[in-house]
Amino acid sequence: MSSPLTAGFCELVFNSADAPEGVTPTLQVLSVKKINAPGASGQDRYRLILSDGKHFIQAMIATQLNGMVESKEIDRNVLIKLTGYVTNAVQGRKLVIILQLETVPWNGEKIGNPTNIEQQQQQGNQSTSTSAAPAPVPKQEVGGFQARQQSAAGRGGAQARAGAGGRGKAEVGPLYPIEGLSPYQNKWTIKARVTQKSDIKHYSNQRGEGKLFSVTFMDETGEIRATGFNEAVDNFYNLLEEGKVFFISRARINIAKKQFSNVNNEYEIMFENQTEIEPCDDDTVPQVKYNFKGIDQLGDVQKDELCDVIGIVKEVGEMGEITSKATNKPFAKRDIQLVDSSGHSVRLTLWGKQADTFKADDQPVVAFKGVKVGDFGGRSLSMFSSATMSINPDIPEAHQLRGWFDAEGRNTQFQQYTNAMNNTSGAGGAGAGVGAKPSELKTIGEAKDEGLGMSEKTDYFTTSATIAFVKQETFSYPACANPEGCNKKVVDDGSGWHCEKCDRKWDAPIHRYILSMNVMDHTGSFWITAFNEQAEQIMDISANELMRLKDEGSDVNSYFQKATGKTLTFQMMAKQDSFNDQPRVRYQCRKVAQPDYASDSAHLISLINSMNV
Repeated sequence: MSSPLTAGFCELVFNSADAPEGVTPTLQVLSVKKINAPGASGQDRYRLILSDGKHFIQAMIATQLNGMVESKEIDRNVLIKLTGYVTNAVQGRKLVIILQLETVPWNGEKIGNPTNIEQQQQQGNQSTSTSAAPAPVPKQEVGGFQARQQSAAGRGGAQARAGAGGRGKAEVGPLYPIEGLSPYQNKWTIKARVTQKSDIKHYSNQRGEGKLFSVTFMDETGEIRATGFNEAVDNFYNLLEEGKVFFISRARINIAKKQFSNVNNEYEIMFENQTEIEPCDDDTVPQVKYNFKGIDQLGDVQKDELCDVIGIVKEVGEMGEITSKATNKPFAKRDIQLVDSSGHSVRLTLWGKQADTFKADDQPVVAFKGVKVGDFGGRSLSMFSSATMSINPDIPEAHQLRGWFDAEGRNTQFQQYTNAMNNTSGAGGAGAGVGAKPSELKTIGEAKDEGLGMSEKTDYFTTSATIAFVKQETFSYPACANPEGCNKKVVDDGSGWHCEKCDRKWDAPIHRYILSMNVMDHTGSFWITAFNEQAEQIMDISANELMRLKDEGSDVNSYFQKATGKTLTFQMMAKQDSFNDQPRVRYQCRKVAQPDYASDSAHLISLINSMNV
C-alpha cells in the first residue's frame, strides 16, 4: 500500500528559502510538546515533530489551533494536511509555522522510520542542493497569505508592489502573518489593521528629550505592538489611523517588553529610519477580537490583570483632575459606571484625553479591550493608554446587551462590588467616597468598603491597628537645615547641601522621617505613610539620629523591630492619586496615639446598643 504522506516535503522545506508554492502536504505527527508562555499574560504554544515518512522536521502551530491539541484532535501518529503555513529560520533551524490544517483519517500506526533532516544535512549527506528548490516567483500564495517575493535576478534591488492598493514602494520580502514574525527574520511584510494608536508621549532622560508613540496591529493570526521614536513619530503618526489596513516592512522585531504592553505576543515591532508603511485598500483583515469577561466574573480576575469587558454606560461622573506623582503635572480623570445583564455594576476610570472627550448621554453600549483590573471597592477597572474602547460596536454581544437593557435592564437593581461583596445599590447608586469625620473610628475593611479617599475630596477617619512591617530602605530624606523650619528636600551639589526654596547651602542636612508602614487589624491591612512628628512617636528616635547611627555602621534594625507589633490609634487622611494610570488611595497618618481602651469600649457599646438586640 502506498504511503499517504507527502514524501520529500521535509527535504524540500529544509533546502528552500521560502515555503514551497502550491504544496499542501500530508504529514504525520510524531510528538506534541507544550511550550509554556513567559509571564502571566502570555498564551501557551505547542511544538510538533512532523514526518513525511523519510525525514522529520519541527513545527509550531498558531495559537488559534491550540484547541485541537487540547481536544486530542492533534496527537501522536495523527495525520494532518497543512492548508496554511509559512516557513521560518530560527537560530539556524528550519521551522514550519502552521496556520491552518485538516486532520486526515488514519489507523494510528507510525509510518516508516524517519530521520532528522537537520542532522543529515549537518553530516554532509545532502542529496538535493538548494538549486533543486522551486524558483521564487514575483507573486504566490503561501498558506492562504498572498506572498510577494523578489525574483532571483532582483534579490538585491527594489521591486514595485503591483495591485496592492499601496503607493508602489519597494518590495522587501514575502507577506508574513503576524503569528510567524520573529527576531530571526530580515525580509518580511505584514498586512495588518491598526486597532489602537496611543497619543504622542514626550520624555526626557540623560540623552536628551524625545517623543514616542505606539500602535497595535492585527491580522487573521494575532496581534503585535509597534513603537516609533522621534523621526518615526513625524513619519508615521498621522499616516496610521485606527481601523485602517496597512502594509508594514523594513522594521525591527524585538522581544516584547511586557511592562509596557498588554498585547498577547512574545515580540514587538520597532519602527526604524528605513521602515516602510503603505495604506492598503484590502479590507479583508478582521476587526478587533474580544474575549469578554462578564462584570459578575471580575471577582475571579486577579488584580492588575488585563481583560476585555462590554457593558452599558449607566452613569458618567464629573470630570476630575489628579496630579501625577511622577511628573507633577495634572491630568484628567472621569469615572463611569458599567452594567450588564448579570445584574452587576463596576466603576471604570478613564484618563487624559479619553476622560476629557467622553460623552454618553444616551447610555450607549461600550466595548473595552485591555482594561486593567484593580481591587478598589472590591473590583474596579482602569483604561490604560494601551487599552481601546468602541462605542456601540456592530458585534452580536453589543446587540444582545442593547436589547436586554431597553427591555428590562433600565429598571434593574444592580449589585456593586465591595471588598466584602455584600453591598447592593440601586441602578443609579455610584456610592463611592462616603465622608468620615477624623474622630470616627473605623476598621480598615470599613475604610476600604466605603471607598474613603476615592472621591474628589479628601476623607478623614480614625483606626486602631497593629504595625506589621516598616520599610527600612528609604525611611528619611535630607531636609533643609533652616531653623525657621523650611523642611524642603536638599541636594548635595559637591560644595554643600543646596535648598532651592531658601536658595542657601548647608554643611549638613537635617534628616526627617518619611516612614512607610503596613498596618493591620482583624478586617484587613493597608500601607500608610507617617511623616516626621508622627514617625518619631512610633520609632522612639529622631530620623537624624537614626541616620547618624546607620552611617557609622551601627545596627539600626532593632529600632524597626521594636516598632513592629505596636498597636496604636492612627488618625488617617485618605486621598486618591494615580500610579501607572491606575487609581489608588494614599493613606497618610496625621496623628498617632496609644489606644484609649475606655473610649474604644464606649464606642463598641454604642454600636451594640444601636443594633437593638
